Amino acid sequence: MPHAKQATPIASGDPEPVRSENHMAREGKSENLVQAHPRSVLITGASSGIGRACAARMGREGWRVFATVRKERDARDLMDEGTPGLQTILLDVTDGDQVAEAAEAVGRQVGSGGLHGLVNNAGIAVGGLLEYLDTAELRRVLETNTIAPLTVTKAFIPLLRRAKGRIVMMSSMSGFSSTPLVSPYCASKFALEALTDGLRLELWPWGIDVVSVQPGAINTVIWDKARSYVEEKLQNYPADAFEKYGPLLASVPETLAGQRGVEAEEVARTVSRALTTARPRNRYLVGRDAQLRRWIERLPTSLRDRIVLSRMPKYGQERT
Repeated sequence: MPHAKQATPIASGDPEPVRSENHMAREGKSENLVQAHPRSVLITGASSGIGRACAARMGREGWRVFATVRKERDARDLMDEGTPGLQTILLDVTDGDQVAEAAEAVGRQVGSGGLHGLVNNAGIAVGGLLEYLDTAELRRVLETNTIAPLTVTKAFIPLLRRAKGRIVMMSSMSGFSSTPLVSPYCASKFALEALTDGLRLELWPWGIDVVSVQPGAINTVIWDKARSYVEEKLQNYPADAFEKYGPLLASVPETLAGQRGVEAEEVARTVSRALTTARPRNRYLVGRDAQLRRWIERLPTSLRDRIVLSRMPKYGQERT
């Protein structure tokens, strides 16, 4: 991804992004805000969907929210909602320099109180037939969905230690169940689950809980984005791909158009629970489809595969 912008904090209530990275410190607000908002949380990917719902909910619950977005327009939209205690930060989570600057800016704000929560939500959806997958697309989804959450977490661990804070990784039911056409996305979430398990054990001595939230289908604009992405990719597939996988490829846009999941607010409630309950679970599943998929994945692999294949259109030649 391009490194076009520097990480730019936006003070609460300001309609336009603040150009100086030292703006928040110069305002002299840090000490008072720490007292007024004893709990603070940083949420990545807050421009829409789950991230936006999480930012709004945590703000309503009295948290001091640092919400990251990539575009100034999204920052203004968030600020216009008037969520209490919310500040936005322009941040490309795949840019290590921007992440480091964001950590410094938040550190100046929270001071010795530290950061009580980190929600690694930013992510992208990438899919396609593995036989025709451009490996650059796989690298892109791994960079955003797997490497970036680790980059962000590493930068904020010192602040989390001060508060014995918690880390929430926004995973997916795709983090434990891979199916055709979405396996690149699933690979990024499987890998994120591995990092989550490692972090949970490594950070245990400091009282930092690391939690995975695994939603199923969510009723957000992500399905419109996914459908547009798939339709664009289908146009670039060679003719022989349709000869081999035609019925499977033809079913994708219709399947995505018919996706109906839980509301993003339900995921936000789960994130709030993970951040506030005395003893959080290691993993939270959200949605009936996620529960069903977890049950299917516990079956013997051969039976699991037969169930998945039974729900797919017939394509290719009959196996003998």
